[in-house]
Amino acid sequence: WMNFFVIVGQIIMWMVLLMFYFSLFKFIFLIIGSPIFAYLSEKTESILTGKDFPFSLKQLLKDAGRAIRITLRNVLWQSLYMLSLFILSFFPVLGWITPLIGLLIECYYFGFSMLDYSSERNKLSAAQSISLIGRHKGLAIGNGLVFYGMHLLPVIGWLLAPSYAVVAATLSLHEARNKKVIF
Repeated sequence: WMNFFVIVGQIIMWMVLLMFYFSLFKFIFLIIGSPIFAYLSEKTESILTGKDFPFSLKQLLKDAGRAIRITLRNVLWQSLYMLSLFILSFFPVLGWITPLIGLLIECYYFGFSMLDYSSERNKLSAAQSISLIGRHKGLAIGNGLVFYGMHLLPVIGWLLAPSYAVVAATLSLHEARNKKVIF
């Protein structure tokens, strides 16, 4: 039995580490692509509302800078949670659920990054955005789950996932704002 627990523990530990490395790669991609994602979110809302957001390099750089700060904050928090899960994965039986918890944590932070583009455009401070998204974790996890799932499609999923997630986040926040559920 001890051998069984050690092997299962090693597999769980390997899965948690693999998810962590995979998420770091995606966060780097989110940082590099933040100007494009900010612009895409703005254009999506422009189409939805008919409101024109004139292009401003200064505003785009401001949006991208905020996205980078939020993404770095999310990397830090996710890393702390994943380290905790890594330690938890050493415990038999209890450690077996760590990949599922790790997946939900990753999805939350990826969805959070995508939802923040709309929060910034609605003039919410970073603290207000953190509070808002923290109160609506299901929305962030759902958005992040689709983002994460699309990465399972080789190449095309990797290219389309961030764009799809930004558009979906903008659409969901627009709908929630119209129903006065969120803002």
